[in-house]
Amino acid sequence: MAFVADESVDKQIIDRLRDDGFEAFSIAEDHPGISDEEVLQLAVDQKAILITADKDFGDLVYQQMRASSGVILLRIAGLSQDEKCVVVSRTINKHTSELKNNFTVIGKSSIRIRKQTL
Repeated sequence: MAFVADESVDKQIIDRLRDDGFEAFSIAEDHPGISDEEVLQLAVDQKAILITADKDFGDLVYQQMRASSGVILLRIAGLSQDEKCVVVSRTINKHTSELKNNFTVIGKSSIRIRKQTL
């Protein structure tokens, strides 16, 4: 499974995904400053799930009906870097089969997976 990590995603989370054996493309490393629309399109082109902490992607997917291969929205501010990495890694490893083409919100103590409809 492949992921595109938006600039809002901590480098430690990206490194943890890579350590877990996932392909993780980092916008901050390779295309800093591109628009949200370009980030979402890049994820679609790579058939990758977008990981972000930016709520604007919910608007792109649900209000503007933009295509996506799946989005994971991180709502884990306030956790330590180690805790963030553990929460994200555990969630992705546990719910791998449910993430594709869905909108997932990872909170500090909750996970919501919502089907995308286009």
